[in-house]
Amino acid sequence: MSTEAGNRAVVAALAANLFIAVTKFGAWALTGASSMLAEAIHSVADSGNQLLLLIGGKRAKRAATAEHPFGYGRERYIFAFIVSIVLFSIGGVFALYEAYHKWHEINTGHPNELLESQWWWVPLAVLGAAIVAEGFSFRTAIHESNRTRGGRSWLRFIRSAKAPELPVILLEDFAALLGLVFALFGVGMTLLTHNGYFDVAGTAMIGVLLVAVAVTLAVETKSLLLGESASMDSVHAIRAALTNTDGVDRVIHMKTLHLGPEEVLVAAKIAVTATDSAREVADTIDRAEANIRSAVPICRVLYLEPDIFDPDYVPADRPEAPAAPGH
Repeated sequence: MSTEAGNRAVVAALAANLFIAVTKFGAWALTGASSMLAEAIHSVADSGNQLLLLIGGKRAKRAATAEHPFGYGRERYIFAFIVSIVLFSIGGVFALYEAYHKWHEINTGHPNELLESQWWWVPLAVLGAAIVAEGFSFRTAIHESNRTRGGRSWLRFIRSAKAPELPVILLEDFAALLGLVFALFGVGMTLLTHNGYFDVAGTAMIGVLLVAVAVTLAVETKSLLLGESASMDSVHAIRAALTNTDGVDRVIHMKTLHLGPEEVLVAAKIAVTATDSAREVADTIDRAEANIRSAVPICRVLYLEPDIFDPDYVPADRPEAPAAPGH
């Protein structure tokens, strides 16, 4: 569900940004408005980002190989991280450079092309149309996100989502709408006051906004690339599935890891009865695996180790004490 929802949001955003990019470049060519050029480059960067997300989703579906036995699910995280770099470099840094360039032109007495152009009204019309198109894209992203968000707040959803597409599109669309408001402010105030510094200010605000969003995306996708555990709800459900399995006395310790947005690895040491035969232990493990997959279907890679519970045992990866011999 999250993959399909994410792809619909990505395609809607791509269609909107391609249309918007063309109109913004046209407005910039006619008027020379700095804010319009910054917004045009922003739309180009966003369009490239959506293509990257689609490519990442397609590559992540490749079957596991001997070299990559756990598959390619994390490709989606890698491409989402690339998106943050593109947004920062092409979108944010370029807008800041363009603001500086326009500021330098004003200080050196260069005439303001926007104020001298007979097409002064074009940026206003383009920005209005762009707000409508971006609003449609943002609405689609919100609608698709609500299908998987549950009761989480928007901030919590963006920070905890394991599928990167929806959070990326939500942040991009939000930044695009806010950037359009900044551009409208810059162009509108320049036309009203005949002061080109407002165009510079609007362009600079767009640049700062894009850099901030890019850094946020980079931080969140970096966490996914490093490897995140399953959500707390999923962890509780997995633990309950194990403890409710006939033949499992308790869960000694357990770890989970997202191999991709929709694939979780579970490694657990479970306590069985000391008198159980090998056949009984094997049957217990089979039942436990079936229960886990029933409770949390995305748990596709399971490693369950049977053991006899020792109250003095501390796992070797915990620094407070060494593992007990034989464990």
